[in-house]
Amino acid sequence: MTTALHPDAGAAVPPEETAQPYVYRRRPLEEPDWRRLPGWRDVTPAEWESAQWQRAHCVKNARQLRRLMGDLLDESFYADLERDQAERATMSMLLPPQMLNTMDVSSTEAFYADPVRRYMLPVFSDRRTDWPSHPYATRDSLHEAEMWTVEGLTHRYPTKVLAEILPTCPQYCGHCTRMDLVGNSTANVDKHKFTGKPPDRLGAMLDYLRRTPGVRDVVVSGGDVANMPWPRLESFVASLLDIENIRDIRLASKALMGLPQHWLQDDVRAGMERLAATAHERGVQIAIHTHVNAAQSVTPLVARAARAMLDTGVRDVRNQGVLLRGVNDSPAALLDLSFALLDEAAIMPYYLYMCDMIPYSEHWRLAVWEAQELQHAIMGYLPGFATPRIVCDVPYVGKRWVHQLAGYDRERGVSYWTKNYRTGLEAADPDALTRRYEYHDPIYTLPERGRAWWREQAEAA
Repeated sequence: MTTALHPDAGAAVPPEETAQPYVYRRRPLEEPDWRRLPGWRDVTPAEWESAQWQRAHCVKNARQLRRLMGDLLDESFYADLERDQAERATMSMLLPPQMLNTMDVSSTEAFYADPVRRYMLPVFSDRRTDWPSHPYATRDSLHEAEMWTVEGLTHRYPTKVLAEILPTCPQYCGHCTRMDLVGNSTANVDKHKFTGKPPDRLGAMLDYLRRTPGVRDVVVSGGDVANMPWPRLESFVASLLDIENIRDIRLASKALMGLPQHWLQDDVRAGMERLAATAHERGVQIAIHTHVNAAQSVTPLVARAARAMLDTGVRDVRNQGVLLRGVNDSPAALLDLSFALLDEAAIMPYYLYMCDMIPYSEHWRLAVWEAQELQHAIMGYLPGFATPRIVCDVPYVGKRWVHQLAGYDRERGVSYWTKNYRTGLEAADPDALTRRYEYHDPIYTLPERGRAWWREQAEAA
């Protein structure tokens, strides 16, 4: 190997021999053996790869988890879980076998520490006791429902809309930003419900898009599109493809990771081929966006599902993860995740969102300055086109790179942001483009003077 040298430089050292903060090593994917769990000891490979079997054997409560795990976990864990379900949980428990199988069950301690367990199966002892919720936490922290043009269709950005076509998922994440609407009600959260019938709501969305030529980009989400019966989803997307101004369609599905068996079904693959062919004829881009937060979640089945979707002709499969403390809050964890996605599953690392300010999420959230440090730390290792951008989804503003803030009070943990467009809420607001909007760091990350200030505000309130 030869390396060009500056005339004043010493002997060059090959990069792989230098002491780098992170060292790349390709790691082949592995599907953990589900038979190590007592309740799945007799499950066959054919059953495991069946979407119907996976859905039928989701874990929905502590009793089912106890029956699955046998004596692998201490009884204290179940008490911790049940207390969280009763006092803190904003999402009901729903874990597909595929997702549970990627967790470390070698001991109770390992299970507690497992990154996937931390956000998919939260327990009471995970939560903060000083500030379990930020004082400004809200159920709909991004105010999406306020920007509905019709029920479920959020028009926040000038050229883009979010179509929430259903309120359910094959799996429920503890940190879900749409916890006010998605999933079953919990002891703490009585979920809002769509009032319109699904065909009427979807029809109203399509009508709005037909008469709004300034929209070119539709994110089809929910919930998770994998929970919509395929003929209904295909019909909706096909109708989008008939609208002249629609140029980009993104299908949002965490199930590509949590239930890859769904996306490997023959009818789904055939349907995606039909949609991709129509999109190609019209010059429209269809992509699938998934949600993977930890490298261990990328297994051979996930890679097969992603490649199967790419083989149908869709433009891309991209990942939108969420920064979560104890899950992926180190440079190594983020780089491991990004390389697993890119190298082994052909999934493009795209965004890493900061966790939104919903109730009982403080133990997951990072401060803006921590996100800035992580963005800096992961630069230069991945190709530029595959380096995920860490963004803060600022209430009433939208996505902003974490270095785009307009001001930052580190003592009180208040960052200030501006915007360059108006939502429908601000059509007549002359100050919308000059106003500074706030986002708040977790209070426990602040210096003592900042924490004292928030305590005083709480007492005064």
